[in-house]
Amino acid sequence: MQKKTFALGVDLGGTSIKTGVVDKSGKILDQISVDSKASKGPPAVIQQIIFTIQHFMGKYGEPKCMGIGIGAPGVVSVEEGLVKHPPNFAKWEEVALAKAVRKATTLPIFVENDANVAAIAEAKYGVGIEHKDFLFVIWGSGVGGGIIFDRKIFRGPSGGAGEIGHVTIDYNGPVCNCGNRGCIEAYIGQRYLSERTKEILESQPEDATLSKIIRLAEGNLNKIDPYLISMAAEQGDPIAREVFEEAGKLLGYALASVLNILDLRIVVMGGGVSAAPQYVYMEMETSLCSRILKPNRAAVHIVRSRLGNSAGMIGAASLVM
Repeated sequence: MQKKTFALGVDLGGTSIKTGVVDKSGKILDQISVDSKASKGPPAVIQQIIFTIQHFMGKYGEPKCMGIGIGAPGVVSVEEGLVKHPPNFAKWEEVALAKAVRKATTLPIFVENDANVAAIAEAKYGVGIEHKDFLFVIWGSGVGGGIIFDRKIFRGPSGGAGEIGHVTIDYNGPVCNCGNRGCIEAYIGQRYLSERTKEILESQPEDATLSKIIRLAEGNLNKIDPYLISMAAEQGDPIAREVFEEAGKLLGYALASVLNILDLRIVVMGGGVSAAPQYVYMEMETSLCSRILKPNRAAVHIVRSRLGNSAGMIGAASLVM
């Protein structure tokens, strides 16, 4: 009988699916990324997940694999492997994801919320080595969160705890993907940052022609995304910097509400946009401290994820190990 040496961690995102071969120490040995096909409905997404699994089973052999963990957006029923209403996924209300994937493999399959699995990875292999209690925040296409108490994930009775992207900062604010108004995600998610930047550039046509954002986008405003805005900000573009400073400030206000409720002091930032320049973190921490309860202010800190964009895969795999 072959020794089982790894688990597969699947990080299901609105843009891509990243699947990694992860060993027992939390190290990613191999990985693949494919289009999630989120706009084409659940069957297309599931087929993409299965493709990545079969890719590694063919490469390493199923007998060596301990099992498969999947981190998925939305509310997840862990016991049944159900994924409910993931944002940015078309025609997806409630899908028995674990059951669907089991049709392609006999390996054990575990499904958990994507922010939760990233938080679990940080608790086990990253920031959690020093901090046993923290709020984990994913800032990327949207805004998600995971709550770690005593190095363990807090899921809530129905598995929906940690959805900090849907903390309301303005009850008359813009409509969020979840259907509510004024959620922090509606202000700082990837789509908002891109649209906000485009808005500013279009309202200042003279300045726009000089903007590094326009140059990086090769004159096409529809190409603007957070990565491009970040590049322009690092090159000193004032509009790019303004957009990120505003986003950091707003997120800080939302985080203060969450920390006040949970009595936490440490925030760990993950996700693609979390790679933003340091001045964004300064804005975030300043606005957070301006709203946090005064006795707690001195102990509050925001730190970057140590595992970066690998946290989702590592945390998903750790569901198995």
